[in-house]
Amino acid sequence: MHILIVDDEKRARETVHQMLKLYCPEVTQISEADSVKAAVEAIHQQSPSLILLDIRLGDGNGFDVLKRTIGKSLNVIFITAYDEYAIKALKVSAIDYLLKPIDLDEFLEAIQKAKQKITQDLWNERIGLFLQNVETPNTQIKKLTLKTADSIHIINIEDIAYCESDRNYTTFHLIDDRKILVSKSLREYENLLPKKNFMRTHQSYLVNFDHVIRYEKGDKNYLVTNNEKQVPVAIRKKDQVIHFLKDLH
Repeated sequence: MHILIVDDEKRARETVHQMLKLYCPEVTQISEADSVKAAVEAIHQQSPSLILLDIRLGDGNGFDVLKRTIGKSLNVIFITAYDEYAIKALKVSAIDYLLKPIDLDEFLEAIQKAKQKITQDLWNERIGLFLQNVETPNTQIKKLTLKTADSIHIINIEDIAYCESDRNYTTFHLIDDRKILVSKSLREYENLLPKKNFMRTHQSYLVNFDHVIRYEKGDKNYLVTNNEKQVPVAIRKKDQVIHFLKDLH
């Protein structure tokens, strides 16, 4: 999980940060924000899995953060020293509501509850994608749903020129030069996209050979797509690429 801690008190952020590091091994990334403005920017740029949100902030409150990120699917645990906000927090579908000073057992219980919800949401999304694309066992998928921080894109498989990996993120390069960044690994799409057309030419690249017009061998060792983009070919993939090109029909 990637967790964003939002609190205008540095010491409070440090306390929560330390609790996460000590007791929550499933948390792989922790970000911090000290204001409504900084929190909104972090949510748009980073798309955290979970937000630990203080209610009273220097430039507003936690509910302002939610108002300014309407349309995003947010998982929130409110953490505050004031219990009068509890009912309002629950009305905006917060996962939990914790009072300062934070009780460790209650904190860990809330994190576990959030983890279960996030896992279930991811599972539902993957099942939905699977059901969307599988009409009959022999039918190839024709469209793909790509969920970004701000939108849900529905694209035609044939419009993908190639996919580029950056750790747990994948950028779809389309034939009209559009780029769509999603927070899923390239391996997931390698398993999903039709192997008749798509091949992993490099650790970071998955190419639709329907849009390949040239293979530059030798020292260059890259493919050229019909929109003149260059896609590298790993040395160990060279023979596979040549065989793949020969088998295209």
